[in-house]
Amino acid sequence: MPKNFSASTVKDMTEGVIWRHLINFAFPLFIGNIFQQLYNTVDSIVVGNFVGADALGAVTSTIPVVITLIGLFIGLSMGASVVISQYFGAKDIKNLRKATHTAVVATVIMSLIISAIGYYSTPFLLRMMNTPPSVFKEAVVYLQIFSLGLGGTMLYNMGSGILRAVGDSKRPLYFLILASILNIFLDLLFVIKFESGVAGVAYATIIAQLVSGLIIFWRLFRSHEVHSLTWHEMKIDFAILRKIIKIGFPAGLQMALTSFSNVFVQAYINSYGAAATAGWGIYARVDAFVTLSTQSMSMAITTYVGQNAGARNPERIRLGLRECLKISLTISGTIIFFLYISAPFIASLFNRDEKVLYYAVLILRLNSIFDPFNVINQIHAGALRGVGDSKTPMLIMLGSFVVFRQIYLFIISRLTSSIYFIAIGYPVGWIVCCTLMLIHVKLSGWDKKIAALK
Repeated sequence: MPKNFSASTVKDMTEGVIWRHLINFAFPLFIGNIFQQLYNTVDSIVVGNFVGADALGAVTSTIPVVITLIGLFIGLSMGASVVISQYFGAKDIKNLRKATHTAVVATVIMSLIISAIGYYSTPFLLRMMNTPPSVFKEAVVYLQIFSLGLGGTMLYNMGSGILRAVGDSKRPLYFLILASILNIFLDLLFVIKFESGVAGVAYATIIAQLVSGLIIFWRLFRSHEVHSLTWHEMKIDFAILRKIIKIGFPAGLQMALTSFSNVFVQAYINSYGAAATAGWGIYARVDAFVTLSTQSMSMAITTYVGQNAGARNPERIRLGLRECLKISLTISGTIIFFLYISAPFIASLFNRDEKVLYYAVLILRLNSIFDPFNVINQIHAGALRGVGDSKTPMLIMLGSFVVFRQIYLFIISRLTSSIYFIAIGYPVGWIVCCTLMLIHVKLSGWDKKIAALK
């Protein structure tokens, strides 16, 4: 059994230059996240250009449902990553290995359950979103096929979460690049060569995701490092599972419920017609790329804080949070500037219909200028999760993104018929969340959590 922490693929963040650790860890994550987003974005570009606007609306309208289905699992992978990173920081090999194998077994069980729920609930969820009749049938086809392939997505996310916990963010990137290239090839093959439309891009996506999941687990089984997998250790340690769930469930519940509430946001947008649905879908695809740097830095600060929490180093945690915020806000501001200028060109990559482009550019420019608020939210949430507190960001984000946002949309939709005020439903939630998060960090939670580490 592996006994040492000195392997070149793992990174100890409890010592050394803080900003360098964060950048070196986050950059492969950022590139990897770009390729992961390419799965669905390539689907959208291919169907938007080779099938039509309705097919584009069918694919993009499923985004809130997809994120809802995998939200709880992503929370579990976050919880596992935090627990493993804390054991890594404490140099506790025995419990680190128990946590790793527990997380893997739980992943297999959850993938079967979530795939079944997604497949059978698809028509109900799409009706709940008021999906336009012209795209409904194809949306059902895409989402049901996608649901059957969720196991590959879950395997990849848990495997990469295990590697991130020990500071290795490079190998998940290599595997994901390979799978993304495969996805692009299969998209073009199924849609252009075999003319299989929406079903073709769905099959291309789940095949590529399964490949990335299997490759990363093949690597974990062949590894000789502290986080390697072996068949004879493949069992659940229920004490550690409870710890993973305690940290991961609030994050997953927040993500799932927020995404589920976005089903209702999508319903408001859908009421403006198929062009608005497709335009909003383009915004959602592009925004997923815009937020990648923030997501990557948030994951970096979670692992960084987790390792330093295990090493009982509160002052280093404080310094790391400040560095992470500076880096993230600088990157986000640069991306927003270029997005605002190039919005028409970017939107035209997906579809050339004038009405679709109108809505896409409008929403892209309107919402992007508020992204710094979301940066502050995500970095603070990541840091809090790193010390094991995922309940606080869950409550703040649910209150802002679900409760407040739905109240706002309910009221504003009855005061005006303008899509402008519906479209900023996301930013108003970000602003409320940012305000509450900063108040919490300033007045109570963060200082208490750091003090508890001493």
